[in-house]
Amino acid sequence: MGKRVYEFAKEQNVTSKQVITQLEKLNKPVKNHMAVLDEESVKQLDRIFNPEKYRAAEQKAAPKAATEQPKEQPKQEKKEAPKTRQAAPQGNQSNRGGSNRFGGNNRNDNRNKKRGKGKGKPAKAAIPQEADPNSKTSQRKAARLAQEAEMGNVIKYEDVLSVSDLASKMNKKPNEIIMKLMGLGVMATINQTLDDETIELLASEFGFEVEKEVVVDEIDFETVEVDFSEYDLEERPAVVTIMGHVDHGKTTLLDSIRNTKVVAGEAGGITQHIGAYQVQVNDKKITFLDTPGHAAFTTMRARGAEVTDIAIIVVAADDGVMPQTEEAISHAKAANVPIIVAVNKMDKEGANPDRVKQELTEFGLIPEEWGGETIFVPISALQGEGIDELLEMILLVSEVEEYKSTPDMPARGTVIEAKLDKGRGPVATLLVQHGTLRIGDSIVVGSTFGRVRAMVNDIGRRVKEVGPSTPIEITGLNDVPQAGDQFIVFEDEKKARAIGEKRYQRYLESQRRESAKVSLDDLFSRIQEGEVKDLNVIIKADVQGSAEALAGSLRKIDVEGVKVNIVHQGVGAITEGDVILASAANAIIIGFNVRPDGNARSMAEQENVEMRLHRIIYNAIEEIESAMKGMLDPEFVEEITGQVEVRDVFKVSKVGTIAGCYVTEGKISRDAGVRVIRNGIVVYEGKLDTLRRFKDDVKEVATGYECGIKVEKFDDIKVEDVIEAFVMKEVERK
Repeated sequence: MGKRVYEFAKEQNVTSKQVITQLEKLNKPVKNHMAVLDEESVKQLDRIFNPEKYRAAEQKAAPKAATEQPKEQPKQEKKEAPKTRQAAPQGNQSNRGGSNRFGGNNRNDNRNKKRGKGKGKPAKAAIPQEADPNSKTSQRKAARLAQEAEMGNVIKYEDVLSVSDLASKMNKKPNEIIMKLMGLGVMATINQTLDDETIELLASEFGFEVEKEVVVDEIDFETVEVDFSEYDLEERPAVVTIMGHVDHGKTTLLDSIRNTKVVAGEAGGITQHIGAYQVQVNDKKITFLDTPGHAAFTTMRARGAEVTDIAIIVVAADDGVMPQTEEAISHAKAANVPIIVAVNKMDKEGANPDRVKQELTEFGLIPEEWGGETIFVPISALQGEGIDELLEMILLVSEVEEYKSTPDMPARGTVIEAKLDKGRGPVATLLVQHGTLRIGDSIVVGSTFGRVRAMVNDIGRRVKEVGPSTPIEITGLNDVPQAGDQFIVFEDEKKARAIGEKRYQRYLESQRRESAKVSLDDLFSRIQEGEVKDLNVIIKADVQGSAEALAGSLRKIDVEGVKVNIVHQGVGAITEGDVILASAANAIIIGFNVRPDGNARSMAEQENVEMRLHRIIYNAIEEIESAMKGMLDPEFVEEITGQVEVRDVFKVSKVGTIAGCYVTEGKISRDAGVRVIRNGIVVYEGKLDTLRRFKDDVKEVATGYECGIKVEKFDDIKVEDVIEAFVMKEVERK
């Protein structure tokens, strides 16, 4: 069996791209770097990349080629030389025909020009007969006059022109323009604006050409294509998106690459929002986007595919192709990016990689060993097997595709995630796609703006600047942007602020139009359906991406007679304002990974506003869908029994962290479940380990008393944290 392209390139210490280019020159094109080379192709390539082996044979033919080349060049010089000599006498003859080549007549010409000033521009364009056309002064003058004559016949304008504006550009009187319009059957005043066709028609009547300049609206900077012609392009890291079905091992695969435990911080081992990480392999960087695998995150996965260069589809060898696997393939194909299939869980007993390959052929992903172009890599993310081969394939694909950008231009890219932090304010995770982002840059992000105050990379270190294909977390924006928004850096801070404010106003107007817009088709469908009930919902989540994904999933719920109406969605804790809005709109509040504060909970009880709080997103979706279908019969209901405020923290060796607390509301029991809330965000949920009053273990502590609490398997308690106690009560089915 012959060698593969990348194996031969590795032996010769060259890139796979260079080998593929040489094969194309030899009329032996290949599809990609995984193609197999025959022996003849290997010999030909070896001759190209190792000329020393064949230098003895080439040296015999080299003297002949060396003696032929010098003979032709002198002949060309001799043939061209007479032409240059003949050009000079012609110029001298024209000078002799003039009265004086040293400027004697130039004074007379200047006097004539002064006398005839204002009698028309065409006279200026003619070169005086007495002037020497070969002198530098005359040549510069002729070029300038020719340019003026050419520019003088072209009318340039941006938006619209009035009659007076057009007259001034053509050096005509407005009355002449009005008379010409009357001749064309158009009655116009001096201040009336003209359309493009009329301007072009009038200009042609007076011998002018029209050129309308297209003004680039910087407010819509997303639609402006990046012009790289002014910059030197450099190689940039590939952006890789890991996609696939839930629980097929995407985050575990990323853990094996990063040697960290992302799963430990995720509820139920499921990634709840998008993350961006950068790793270094063989002195080359790779940027990974970790998109969640559940169907609820379709929009987030699509956003990941839009900014990615390479898509890795993770499929479990013991499970095969699932619905979310199909969605991931569709998004990757829509983004038109190379696909690498990672067949995971090869260490399990029921692993069947051939079945996975067979199933994926239905979606056009055919393995190379079966005559296709898709790279399949068997791995075990848990055991760390096959990871090096997968990374090597990523580097090979990026080498062949030649991903390039420039660090010299103002930075621009995409928002990966955004949230509201109580201490730092709006925080956005950005992926810089082009240019360099620096601290202090004036930036417009979607409908928000600001200056970059601080930048933290994916491993938590502060940095001053980052280049292309780098994920970074920034602070300094005036509001929380939407996940998936584009951003761009402006040199002028005032300009950035003005554009940001205009974009925000336009965003508000579009929101109002959407809420007030009713089409005839929609009206007719409502009449056909009869009485349509709307389920009003307010969504609050810990990050923007989760809120967006939950809203998108709820809108897709199709139940006859009921429609989900998202009244509001946002990030951060549930506040009194959210309860007031829910009361006015007769809506329920869905909290994802967030909790209400004490005032919000009290107001919700007074206003009879229902709040549903979840940590797993598909539980929230199933609950709403069941309620809409009339099948929601809960067996257990959560009841909040009390709230405790952490006022001091004590660290005891061999015991852990003890929280000195004060019961602010209700009571806390020894057998109650607890959740630790920090700035309105749930950071841990579990059970109590110990509950003490002074040195005694107690069963419960009531409002107004102090106590010591040790939370089971959690030591990261901080001052001002809130510990919420709850019990699950069984409710009879109705």
